[in-house]
Amino acid sequence: MRFRNACLSVAAVFCGVLSGVAQAPAAAKPPFAAVPPHPLAPAPVAPVPSPPPPTASSILRPALDQVQQTLGAVRTDRWKRGSVREEAGADIGSIISDLQLNMPSLLRDADGAPGTLSKMLPVSKHVDALYDVLLRVVEASRIAAPDDQASVLRQALLTLNSARLSFDDSMIASATAQEKQIVELRSTVQKQAAFKCPAPPPEKPCPAPPVRHTRKHVAHKTEKKPETTQKPAPSTPQKPQ
Repeated sequence: MRFRNACLSVAAVFCGVLSGVAQAPAAAKPPFAAVPPHPLAPAPVAPVPSPPPPTASSILRPALDQVQQTLGAVRTDRWKRGSVREEAGADIGSIISDLQLNMPSLLRDADGAPGTLSKMLPVSKHVDALYDVLLRVVEASRIAAPDDQASVLRQALLTLNSARLSFDDSMIASATAQEKQIVELRSTVQKQAAFKCPAPPPEKPCPAPPVRHTRKHVAHKTEKKPETTQKPAPSTPQKPQ
């Protein structure tokens, strides 16, 4: 049934995409009116926002409370005497003190900034340290504690281990999401940096108009010779014959 519903959803989305593509050419032609969507066409599917990451307290608090209650109910006076019981008692006291004094502030900081690795890593390190100390207590209980107390301690250890693994998975998911955002942001910045308006071509100087050599028509002036007035030759008197 779920597979059928999923197929119907995919088909509806695919039909919506096809209808949008089919309407695009019609809207691009101004002389014709845009074709209205079919009344039976599915509405566009809005993107579903991703759920917020779980808080540190929601993952770890149930397991930490169980560990504190279990250790508070442990009676080391019923254990076998020896150094093993003494070391286990000291470890139990340090775990309870840490759960009451240090862990609440770390969880508060991580809850105030869900998904922030700088706030989640201190919590993870602290829980890992608590797990290591509780593991020593469980190993000591196998040697010196009664079976009922050893069984309860082992169950608390398993619960804490499951919670810390879930918290590690949550940190990995947060880191992956942040890396994806960084990659997308970097790609967007690179695309914006690469997309630049082409520089206008350098302006070429307008060529100077060709010089037209015009011949000047020089009127040759004819020099007029000064008129010389010739005087008549003096007549010689004729001699009488």
